[in-house]
Amino acid sequence: MTTQEIVSAVPREGKFNKNAARRVRAKGKVPAVVYGAAEPAVAVEVDPKQIQRILHSETGHNSIFDLEVSGSTAKVMIVDWQYEPIKGKLIHIDFKRIALDKPIRVEVPIQLTGVAVGVKTEGGIMDQMLREVEIECLPGDIPNSIAVDVSGLTFGKVLRVSDLPHTDKLRFITSEDKPVAHVISIKEEVVVAPEAEAAAVAEAPAEPEVVKKGKQETAEGAPAAAAPVAEKSEKGGKK
Repeated sequence: MTTQEIVSAVPREGKFNKNAARRVRAKGKVPAVVYGAAEPAVAVEVDPKQIQRILHSETGHNSIFDLEVSGSTAKVMIVDWQYEPIKGKLIHIDFKRIALDKPIRVEVPIQLTGVAVGVKTEGGIMDQMLREVEIECLPGDIPNSIAVDVSGLTFGKVLRVSDLPHTDKLRFITSEDKPVAHVISIKEEVVVAPEAEAAAVAEAPAEPEVVKKGKQETAEGAPAAAAPVAEKSEKGGKK
């Protein structure tokens, strides 16, 4: 969806390496690249606050807005963005130039509306397996989301991509047979009562006694005496 946001970008000069990117971030800007529409790629730096505002808007990264670079303006979309894993700050942006008269492919979220019969009267829970669907349409026809009513969904019935509402303005790229949502049952945990557990232990067969190998002890606890060994007579020499 086209927005009225205008993002001003400043071209970057010199080498485009990690050190140069660090210097851009040290100034409070974010390094970025804009490409597409059969024009050369341009390295720029932008204000992260503007980009965050677009990413957190209703249309999110599917927003189409004006990017102004060195006095010229182009319609662009955010096609890739990276965050620093520790502090969560934006560290890089990719912009793509958009031709408003040519179809593009984007992913849009799927929104489930209503309460399924399987949840309301049959005691199940809703399981949404697919949360985004890829579509193709003109940039001006990109929907914020695709809403589908699941009120009639019961046990054993699967909502698929082919069941999602759509018009002639968009075409599904995701396979129409792919499941979107269904109602599943709640598995009850079997809890064993303490009395039943004690009875089960009492009924369990006793373990056989194992006879240990080694020296046997007498009643006093001392080891039993060994059997006497017959004394061998010494062989004498010739008398």
